[in-house]
Amino acid sequence: MEMQTQLKALQERIATLKDNIQTEEATKNAFILPFIQLLGYDVFNPLEVIPEFISDVGIKKGEKVDFAIAKDSVPIIIIECKHWKENLNLHDTQLQRYFNVSKAKFGILTNGIQYRFYTDLEKPNIMDTEPFLLFDFENYKEHSVNELCKFHKSAFDVDKITNTASLLKYSTAFKQLFQQELNEPSEEFVKFFAKQIYTGRLTEKVLEQFNDIVKKSLQQSLKDIVSDRLTSALKKEEDTAVQSEPEESEEEESKIVTTEEEIEGFHIVKSILRESVDISRIYARDTQSYFGVLLDDNNRKPLCRLHLNGGKKYLGIFDSNKKESRVQLEVMDDIYKYAQQLKDTIGYYE
Repeated sequence: MEMQTQLKALQERIATLKDNIQTEEATKNAFILPFIQLLGYDVFNPLEVIPEFISDVGIKKGEKVDFAIAKDSVPIIIIECKHWKENLNLHDTQLQRYFNVSKAKFGILTNGIQYRFYTDLEKPNIMDTEPFLLFDFENYKEHSVNELCKFHKSAFDVDKITNTASLLKYSTAFKQLFQQELNEPSEEFVKFFAKQIYTGRLTEKVLEQFNDIVKKSLQQSLKDIVSDRLTSALKKEEDTAVQSEPEESEEEESKIVTTEEEIEGFHIVKSILRESVDISRIYARDTQSYFGVLLDDNNRKPLCRLHLNGGKKYLGIFDSNKKESRVQLEVMDDIYKYAQQLKDTIGYYE
């Protein structure tokens, strides 16, 4: 993916140069303008990327946001920039003031390393207090790159981004909360689990004991889940019932890499099928050519296939004769469009 390559190059540039970047203006030129450029916008065209965009706030006239990205002379994204050492938590209200009086649907607050994407999910034309997308050059995952691609000039669609922004916002908040509780469980969190298994009175001393138990148990459970998931994904056996394929050699097996995008797709399929079957019966099998989802870990019961290794992405759906037909996916969430077909596949085997 070209975007992946460009992001990697900019990541290396940031790591090399940041200690020599002493000002906010230098941060813009060295880090932020290249980022805008890799999103497909012409940073040398002041009609498309507008520096020092005037955004009058109340009685204050001549207030300026660092950049605005415009389409047909209308701003679609405003960007407030800070020095790379700045803590962005101290500056989100400034972006909010600009956003609320602009016509832009999206606002970005950045220090050239971290990017926070905002919109107005809670109240129209009022910027949310929490971002719906976080991108950090020092620690980013493949799924965040996929979301970033939606902001590329060639793919930019306000409705599509807005439709997924709500899910992104709350799933990000939940993951942050869960990580926080995993590292340092709160009293309410410990009480929730302790009440399920402890019949005595939850005194302060008892809660102190459960605090450590809950923390260690959750961490071990997560390790077990990851281990089981990887074991299932890497299990290989001949797919004789669906299509005749030669048995893969150990050398070919070593080339198989299960990507985060495949795992994301697998979780979406499970979330759809949990209404029709116990999800403990849904398994994954990764191969060099596709990522397969099976019922009961049985090659004779294929549920779908994810073909994500080429230039285009496809979902393979099976009919009652186990014949596969493919539909193209623009984003992984498009799998939800075929929820009924996936549920119908369960009925072929039950």
